[in-house]
Parts: sequence; structure tokens; C-alpha cells
Amino acid sequence: MPTMPLRFPGSHGEMDARLDSPDGPPRAFALFAHCFTCSKESKAAAFVSQALALQGIATLRFDFSAPEFSSNLDDLVAAAQWLRAHQRAPDILIGHSLGGTAVLAAAARIPEARAVATIGAPFHPAHVTHLLTDALPQIAATGEAQVDLGAGPVRVSRPFLDDLAGRDPAQVIGALRKALLVMHAPRDSVVDIENASRIFSAAKHPKSFVSLDDADHLLTRRADAQYAATVLAAWASRYLDPEPPARQPTSTGVRVAESGEGRFTQTVLAGRHRLRADEPMAVGGDDAGPSPYELLLAALGACTSMTVRMYAERKQWPLERVSVQLEHARIHASDCAECETKQAYVDRIERVLTLDGPLDAEQRQRLLEIANKCPVHRTLLGEVQIPTRLTPNTQE
Repeated sequence: MPTMPLRFPGSHGEMDARLDSPDGPPRAFALFAHCFTCSKESKAAAFVSQALALQGIATLRFDFSAPEFSSNLDDLVAAAQWLRAHQRAPDILIGHSLGGTAVLAAAARIPEARAVATIGAPFHPAHVTHLLTDALPQIAATGEAQVDLGAGPVRVSRPFLDDLAGRDPAQVIGALRKALLVMHAPRDSVVDIENASRIFSAAKHPKSFVSLDDADHLLTRRADAQYAATVLAAWASRYLDPEPPARQPTSTGVRVAESGEGRFTQTVLAGRHRLRADEPMAVGGDDAGPSPYELLLAALGACTSMTVRMYAERKQWPLERVSVQLEHARIHASDCAECETKQAYVDRIERVLTLDGPLDAEQRQRLLEIANKCPVHRTLLGEVQIPTRLTPNTQE
């Protein structure tokens, strides 16, 4: 899952950004606006962007060039312009906390965006003021103060607060004219759930609400961010262009790369299809996908079922459904009467076929014989060569 650091002009100078992309061609592009005291490297920004990449959505996350809310809106428009010029205009706008309020306010200035999603967003930008009660006297006296709301210190100025106050969110949200997804945790102690209710009530359809249950405001748990991203991608798919028809793959091979989600989690690309592989938690993985041996069994099982189906159709036999149950184990060679090996252990795959339909005994026996002729079966029992080489080192 490639991630590319970027810099491009914002409203108050250069902005640092990062584009997280899927391994294959993106099905959509998204902008992610971070929370008030966060950055593009916050856990919420990174986790959600990476999880969206696994769903085929390339996401641009960036640091705002100035703290003022008006500048945030201009920076969102600048980020959309960069995508428009170098990739494709964003289809989805995503904002976390005050970033959610910002994407709602900036959405009208990014006409290509069809869907807007907020995560733990306040209804009114001035909600931030309620979090600054202890700092307000210093801001009134000196014009600014440094505060820490849980994601690190940030300097807050009087113009920033004045900018937040001069907004009419109900009118902006009501005129959104884009699909809206509101995600919020009921126990959010920073921005309470009432804010989500007010955003949802002000919006016109199509609109949706998803509870993030016990997630914290900063979305610091990867599982919560992955859940939000998976739901977001499924929801947004209704408002995106249909995926193009399957193209003839440029390669008949399979590509496997670390996804960055966990210690062993892998992204598997087979043509235009994406899968995940992982190890069970018992051996240090996150159980985010089948293990390598489970994928091997899946390949054998799929090939077996397809081979039996093709033969039955050719013979016009009344086979209604095929299912294959497979188990892998390492056994002592001495326990295998059919094995001729000097190794202490051998791999054993037990395969059980279920054939539904009014087949007679002779047909069932013949289909069992055909199952043993599937190409993957023959590959596993045949002599296999696996030449392995390194790609050229481009850093030398």
C-alpha cells in the first residue's frame, strides 16, 4: 500500500501532505481534514486513510497551513485543486472533529465531491470555545494562549475565536446538496453526541448516521478507525461511479505486499481483486485475513469444485451444488503408508466433497475421480520449481 509525501501551496504557504493509495488503480479519491489539535500524522488520519486504501480509495491527508477556520476552508480547496490537477478531483470529503465542520463548510467550493463524511464533528465551529474555558482570560488579555486538548499543544488566538463565531452551520448543512454520513461515538467526551444530532437534523436527504460505539474522540484505536473506514467505503460506493468492467489483467501473476495494518497483515492482488492474508492471533498476527495455508487450501478447494462442476455440466449430470471441506496437518512420515520419503514429517491435506443432487452411485464415484485431476491438485503432487530473485535495488 504505497504512501507518498507531498507539498503544495495552501492559503498561508506550503502544506505538508501524504497520499495513501491502494496497490491497484484507485476507484475513488478522498480528502481527509484532521482535528483541531491534530495533524495529518494523527492516528485517526493515518488509520482511516490506510484503511480506505485497502478499500480501493486513495486518500490525501494534509496539515493546514494556518489555524484560522477560514484558512482551513481555503486549504481544503487548495488540496482539492492539487488532486484535480495531478490525479482526479476528490469524490469524498472526510473530516475529523473540527475538520468535519470544515469539510461541511467547504463542500460547496468542491463541486466534484459527491459525498461528505464527518467523524466526531461539532455542529458549530465555535464549539471549540467550550474547550478553552481556562484559557479564555489569557486570550482576552494577551490575544493568544497555548492549550492542550489531548492531541498536543496548540496556540489559539483571538482572531481564531472571532472567525469561529461568525458562522451559520444550519444554513450551510441544509444547502449541502451532497450525500452525508455522520459518524459519532455516543460516549465522546470532547464533542458530545448532541452535535451529531444537530448536524443530522439540519441536513437534507440522502443522509446516514453510524454510531462508533465506545470509540474515543481521537479514534486512537486502529480497530475503530478500520471500522469507520470500512463503513465509509461501503456507504460511499452508492454515490460513486460504477467500477469499470473487468479489464484483461496486464499480468497473470499475484502480488503480495505488507499492508501496514499489523505485524503480518498482507494485501493480496490477483488481477483486479483484493484479498487480505494474516496469521492467527495465537502466533502474533491480527487474524485480519486467512493464513497462507488457508489460502492454499482455498486454492485447492476452489479448483476442485470448478473441475467437478465443469465435468458434470459436460456430461449433463444433475449436480446441483459442490462443496469442499479441507484440512491441513503435518504428520509423521511413519503414519503415512502411501508416502515414500526420508523426511520425518509430511504435509497431509484431507479433502471431503459434498455433492448435492440426484446423482447415482456411479456418477458420484466418477466425480470423485475427477476431483483428483484438478490442476492445482496435480501441481501440489508434481515437481514444482520456485526460482526466486530480488528486484533491482534502485537506491544504489
